[in-house]
Amino acid sequence: MKLDARLYQDEDGVWIAEIPAIFGCGSDGLTKEDALANMRDTAALCLSVRRDLELPLVVETATVEVAA
Repeated sequence: MKLDARLYQDEDGVWIAEIPAIFGCGSDGLTKEDALANMRDTAALCLSVRRDLELPLVVETATVEVAA
């Protein structure tokens, strides 16, 4: 399964990875690569828990346009 991840640095310089389609699923790392590697493991665990609880694996996401 391929899922989009959102990446950003927090105020301490740690990279945060989140998968918007899996509610509450996020991880971090000292580099982008670390954050994404950790996110792969975390996402697998999140999906497993959601499957066990008989919840939808992912939620619907959409892109919206906002004037900046």
